[in-house]
Amino acid sequence: MEEANSNILRLRRLGIDTHTENIIFMRSDSPVCRSEGFTANTRVSVQHGAHSIIATLNVITSELIEDGEAVLSEEGFKNLQAREGDMITVSHVQHILSFSEVRAKMFGRKFNEAAIQRIISDITQNLYSKIEIAAFVTVCSGDNLGLDEVIYLTKAMIESGSTLTWEEPLIMDKHCVGGLPGNRTTPIVVPIVSAAGLIIPKTSSRAITSPAGTADVIETMTPVDLTLDQIKEVVKKEGGCMAWGGAVKLSPVDDIIISVEKALDVDSAGQMIASVLSKKAAAGSTHTVIDIPVGQTAKVRSKEEAFLLEYYFRAVGLAIGMEVEVLITDGTQPVGRGIGPALEAMDVLAVLRNEQNAPADLKIRSVQLAGLMLEKADMLTKGTGVERALQILESGQALEKFYRICAAQGGFREPSPAKLQHDVIALSNGVVRAVDNRKLAKVAKLAGAPKSPGAGIYFKAPVGKQVKKGDSLFTIYSESQGELSYSLTYLHSAGHIVELVAP
Repeated sequence: MEEANSNILRLRRLGIDTHTENIIFMRSDSPVCRSEGFTANTRVSVQHGAHSIIATLNVITSELIEDGEAVLSEEGFKNLQAREGDMITVSHVQHILSFSEVRAKMFGRKFNEAAIQRIISDITQNLYSKIEIAAFVTVCSGDNLGLDEVIYLTKAMIESGSTLTWEEPLIMDKHCVGGLPGNRTTPIVVPIVSAAGLIIPKTSSRAITSPAGTADVIETMTPVDLTLDQIKEVVKKEGGCMAWGGAVKLSPVDDIIISVEKALDVDSAGQMIASVLSKKAAAGSTHTVIDIPVGQTAKVRSKEEAFLLEYYFRAVGLAIGMEVEVLITDGTQPVGRGIGPALEAMDVLAVLRNEQNAPADLKIRSVQLAGLMLEKADMLTKGTGVERALQILESGQALEKFYRICAAQGGFREPSPAKLQHDVIALSNGVVRAVDNRKLAKVAKLAGAPKSPGAGIYFKAPVGKQVKKGDSLFTIYSESQGELSYSLTYLHSAGHIVELVAP
């Protein structure tokens, strides 16, 4: 009788956080492991009532859990919709047929549309292990995806999750490809564009490898974890929103793939384009403006690379019925002064409030993007969009609209920096010649950003500035002495972050 029910186990909860992974823990001497031949890292099917998940097995050889028990990660409990004490059934996973297409790509065969649809569907259903997703990411990296494959991937990712539909014919959106600290234009562009009468249901991501994602920044001022119905209600009321896309599962497979790309430190242009445009299309956007910063320490390092990305963005947009406009911008140094959620939010508010010391570069970049969106919507003739966007900003209309959107999303609160701070000073007189964006971002992350919203960097040394010995180049903010010390240890070993030359 025991053998007939050997794959039935009682759930126990230990509160194990595995981020987005379904992990199951079972004793190595349990009947199910013995009878089914399960070993560590085996992918298994876990069923509870009408719900089932695919989980990775971790084997326990101690007395941590009792015979007949199994432990799920918190993610597993959530996805299985189970509680402690529930009975589960554990069994083998069926062979994943679509992975043969990934293996074929390894040997030079192109993906067709049906193959990519099957792969993305299986990844969405959590059938792929992290190793198998890593293989898919690797065969798509570099220039391994042709334009047709990027189009297939984008369409498949759109179909993998929820979509928003709108009655209005023009739905505006924007995106920056990233790699530039402090480039937080969204919470300025959204109120400008919506104040002009356009619809802009902006969904943004949290930080992946940066000290702050747009959603992290906005969350220091207003709630961003909105449902689809809440997004529609806010947009209906104010014409725009600033929400976290992960909460509404727009192209959810993208988040799974990105988590593996981050671990591998692989950034594929084709997957990035599919990622961006699939989320825009899923949000119902008809017109999208893409900001591509170019600089030696930005994500995109040359104009040639930027022009190629522009071509792909436009072509894929055309294939999915979206009009895409690209703005190639300066990526040689941070935008604004804040790097980290609350510090970037303070920059945003300074621009919206038209404060005298507001960062001019953030203001200029924001009105350029907003102006281009106004022109693409045929509201204005070419070349007049920036002037109109600037007028909306400087008249206070954008600030008023920003507050109204925040109120509709759950209220506004003032962001504040972390309590501990340390000034990094110039060791000699000189003129700032270059700034290493990547190293600067790493210092901000080691100081605690974005997990600690107030942590990060307040940057004071833009290119061309003349500084004297002892002047503060930037200030590091942190919530704990340990994180501050950790960032300083890296800082002292990283070499030049702000490069000075003799005046």
